[in-house]
Amino acid sequence: MKYNERIREIREDNSLTQQKIADLLHIGQRTYADYVSGKTRISVDNLLSLARFYNVSMDYITGASNIKSKYPKA
Repeated sequence: MKYNERIREIREDNSLTQQKIADLLHIGQRTYADYVSGKTRISVDNLLSLARFYNVSMDYITGASNIKSKYPKA
């Protein structure tokens, strides 16, 4: 699974709107929609923010793994 598919899946599983996640990332809703559609690449910083927010590993959120591990504690 590609990261753009994963971030859409996780958002929908948590019953959140694109606007809510865009606000979390301090971006516009259209920019977030472009991430999900694959038109724009998401930054590593924003991927990290989403992984922390959803409490999932970067491997899971990027689609490198289908195992839903928790975000590592620092």
